[in-house]
Amino acid sequence: MPEEDPRIDHFVLEYRKTNFDGLPRLKGEQHWEVIDYIKATQYTLSGLKFDTKYMNLRVQACNKAVAGEYSDPITLETK
Repeated sequence: MPEEDPRIDHFVLEYRKTNFDGLPRLKGEQHWEVIDYIKATQYTLSGLKFDTKYMNLRVQACNKAVAGEYSDPITLETK
């Protein structure tokens, strides 16, 4: 998550599962899982399964008026 900023009200975290390496493919893409109204700059994502790749984790900063751009996506793999 970005550093704390008084202009930021909350963050939105989105992630989706994948079983392959590289960029996402249109065919067979999983839907986005959304976690909204995260107030801290750190978050523990629970409920993940072992030996699964979670691709395209991205974060969006929001204030009370507007949402910002999504961060660059990252890949996380549970081992």
